[in-house]
Amino acid sequence: MDALEAVLTRRSTRRYSENMPERELIEKVIEAGRYAPSGGNNQTTHFIVFTDKNMLKEMAELVCNEFSKMEIKEDTYSSLKNSINASKKGGYVFHYGAPVFIVTANKKGYWNAIADSACALENMMIAANALDLGSCWINQLHWLDENDAIREFMYKYGLKEDETITGGLILGYPESGSPNREPLERKGNSVTWTE
Repeated sequence: MDALEAVLTRRSTRRYSENMPERELIEKVIEAGRYAPSGGNNQTTHFIVFTDKNMLKEMAELVCNEFSKMEIKEDTYSSLKNSINASKKGGYVFHYGAPVFIVTANKKGYWNAIADSACALENMMIAANALDLGSCWINQLHWLDENDAIREFMYKYGLKEDETITGGLILGYPESGSPNREPLERKGNSVTWTE
């Protein structure tokens, strides 16, 4: 698959097989993230990789519990609102049961923290598509970055105190067997030419 095809056919996967991808494939996806551009070539994105089912289960339960304590306001972001509502019902698994969850973090106070991590996440999603893996960008831990319980959990697994959680990526074999690569209509992302 060439680079442009990998970009144009990438889709989010939210249903996964329980089969763990080979370590070599996971490492290739992470390496693609590590090679992403960064402001001033700082290379400060930190990748924290979860592949243990018990850790992922514990994380999902903690996230569900912390979201269920939150109240929805008039200006609450729609996806965050969905996470809060699902958590209040109970049993919310924000990582869709994927066998791999890669959390990105970056330096607190670094102005390009989100941008650099976003580039890394995009690189990883494109690489996953090229390797016939499914992936999906996951922001729930980023939304809970200032939550004490979440931070304490993440400190146990490598998050540093001077880091902010910037995003995440789930990864695995799609439940259907192969990634969905059907094109989606572009309804936004307008283009203005000035010639």
